[in-house]
Amino acid sequence: MSVDVQRADPGNAENQRSFASRPAADVIQPGDMVHIDFGLIYLRLNTDVQELAYVLKPGEKDAPVYLKKALAVGNRLQDILTSNYKEGKTGNQVLAETLAQAKKEGIVPQIYSHPIGYHGHAAGPAIGMWDMQNGVPGTGDYPLHYNTLYAIELNARVKLPEWNNKELRVMLEQNAVFLPTGMQYTDGRQKEFWLIPRQK
Repeated sequence: MSVDVQRADPGNAENQRSFASRPAADVIQPGDMVHIDFGLIYLRLNTDVQELAYVLKPGEKDAPVYLKKALAVGNRLQDILTSNYKEGKTGNQVLAETLAQAKKEGIVPQIYSHPIGYHGHAAGPAIGMWDMQNGVPGTGDYPLHYNTLYAIELNARVKLPEWNNKELRVMLEQNAVFLPTGMQYTDGRQKEFWLIPRQK
């Protein structure tokens, strides 16, 4: 499991760093957006999930509207990606079509989706990697097959005027199964921020 934060500090470039370069410790503060990447193994099957929380400032009851709109951009990118899953397409084809459509809609996308199952990154087609947005040689050329579980992993960069035009990375990862009827999230997907502290 990993935890990192993004905040409205214009001098702080935490939104640009990779997971590997995050600090060993960081103090979570009111107004922070907290990103959690975690997975569980049960009956030898893996999950791989990333979700977002917002730390309420004194007097707040909900996340700010501008953060909710940013999350909706991430959800739209999920929709674009999953709509491009078609049996027989390669991972690289899905990647290229998704990036093109997202950019046409004004979204700044990054896709790094992968099969999941007995391993966190299971056998099958890679659909981008964080550092390979022009296609993945080898595994990106594998075709998609029905009845495969995927980690729908991606991020959308959203510029926030409320944060002095700093870019926020809306990093999401949800598990979904590719069926003849389309993509089906195994346990829904995040459409609202987890709130800290929880509201009744």
